[in-house]
Amino acid sequence: MDRNQATGLILFAAVLLVYSIFFASSPEPIAIEDQETNQEVVINNEIDSVPEIPQTEPDSIQNIIAQRQFGTFAAFTKGQQENVVLENDKISITFSTKGAEIKNVVLKEFKTWDQRPLVLLDENSSNLDYKIQTDKGLLSLNEFYFNPTLSTIDIEGVNASVLTFIAQSGSGQIIRTYTLPDEEYVLNKSLEFVGLTGNLTDSNIQITWDDRLLKQEADLEESRRKTNLNFYKSEGKHDYLSLTSDSDDDEVTEPLKWVSFSQRFFTSGIIAANQFNAAKLEQVTPSDTLSVKNMKAALVLPLENGRAEVSYFFGPNNYNLLRKITPGFENNVDMGYFFVSWVNKYIIVNLFQFLERYFTNYGVIIILIVLIIKLVLSPLTYKSYIGMAKMRVIKPEIDELKAKYPDDPTKMQQEQMKLFGQLGVSPISGCLPMVFQMPFLFAMFFFFPNSIELRQESFLWAHDLSTYDSILSLPFTIPFYGSHVSLFTILMTVSQIAYTHFNNQLTAQTGPMKNIGYIMPVVFMFVLNSFPAALSFYYFVSNMVTFGQQAIIKLFVDDAKIREKVEANKLKNVNKKKSKFQQKLEDAMKAADANKKKS
Repeated sequence: MDRNQATGLILFAAVLLVYSIFFASSPEPIAIEDQETNQEVVINNEIDSVPEIPQTEPDSIQNIIAQRQFGTFAAFTKGQQENVVLENDKISITFSTKGAEIKNVVLKEFKTWDQRPLVLLDENSSNLDYKIQTDKGLLSLNEFYFNPTLSTIDIEGVNASVLTFIAQSGSGQIIRTYTLPDEEYVLNKSLEFVGLTGNLTDSNIQITWDDRLLKQEADLEESRRKTNLNFYKSEGKHDYLSLTSDSDDDEVTEPLKWVSFSQRFFTSGIIAANQFNAAKLEQVTPSDTLSVKNMKAALVLPLENGRAEVSYFFGPNNYNLLRKITPGFENNVDMGYFFVSWVNKYIIVNLFQFLERYFTNYGVIIILIVLIIKLVLSPLTYKSYIGMAKMRVIKPEIDELKAKYPDDPTKMQQEQMKLFGQLGVSPISGCLPMVFQMPFLFAMFFFFPNSIELRQESFLWAHDLSTYDSILSLPFTIPFYGSHVSLFTILMTVSQIAYTHFNNQLTAQTGPMKNIGYIMPVVFMFVLNSFPAALSFYYFVSNMVTFGQQAIIKLFVDDAKIREKVEANKLKNVNKKKSKFQQKLEDAMKAADANKKKS
């Protein structure tokens, strides 16, 4: 600072000091009081005005953001979230007013394996999302708030609860209506856009259903084997993703009628009133035990005049129930391959349902099913026994041929066929009737493991006929057998071995084929140890009844009379020409023998 600046500042300070001493007036007391009052008023006004800032500015910001993100649909993003329940005697469904979508489904008539309420899906495990295409892009209806109204209507004499959700704005309405008839597992849904179709840039609804299927049964591995994503094409063809792979997906371009997430005993499904135009389907088996399988379905549902309709099914895998829902829906229950499925679909299911009307004990029902089937098939059992008896009485002649041609099996077979023709004996007469009974035996492999009627039903020591009846838990695991012992499986094995021993006394079977009858029951003991107790019990009872049938038939069949009949046939067929089948068979044997000698 130079000398001139310093002199100026000193003079300026001196002037201010003289002015303040000789010319400035003292403030009056009343002025001080007014100043304090005014200051207090100002302070109060400032305090009162503070809350106004967060009330107005954020709302404005939110409105601007909502307008930019949702456009015409911005008004639907304001509201309060609360839950609304729609229910009947069988099912309870919880919705949220935010999105007007399903959050929770409980089946009232069933419990989980550990006796908890059976929750088929909840908001933590499942997510249903309907999206629309607008000029602002793809918008989710789950972001919109709806006002609910609950009412009841009469549908062809059946009471139904109706839950209507309406999202209202100055431009129009979005209406989502759910209808749940009494005593049903089907939830009908309609979605309608009123006055808003002009704001949609696409006439399709994008539906995404992501579901991590909750564990309902104790045996997780068996549940995973029986859990699958099924779908049904509008052309009438059922299909599914791979049952055994850990991960599978499929993009379906053909129109679909329905898609379902089918577990062993329960199914969640979505059904189009008309069709889904396309679908992207996926299922994954998780590495953890938190869910059975993870399913995902992305569906394209067309809007017609601003409206679309679907139905949901949440319920048990009862075959006769599912077949009434929509075409092909019964395929959610695995009835087996074609050659055995007809037995289950048209005979066993209806017979089981008939017996349920009169008996409540399912062990008794299984016994009655065995008796009825054995009674109906008894003519075939009788023919099989007679065929084996004929082979038994001509065993000496067969032994002579074996001794005559010990080193020439082809010649021995030719002579043996000639002998059968002379004696009027068919080598397959004892086996053919058993072949006709095989579809009934194999059908049970599919019926009992998938029968929800047996779920949590006890019989004798088995606490649940739908799973294995463990009487002993092993401290180790036996390969292909498991870490437990099922008593019904043991009984089945013992009865089968006893039946095989009895059967070998009635037949002329010798050599390795005779021993196979003892090996197979042991193999089945390993296979069936972890299968449902109902299946092992069925085979045990079936073996005992068959044993009894043959014991009774033996009392009325005399081998001497059979021998007389065989001798009579021998005299009768001395000059009888060979049948075309016999001649072709003999020619084939000769050709095979000739080729063998050439080589």
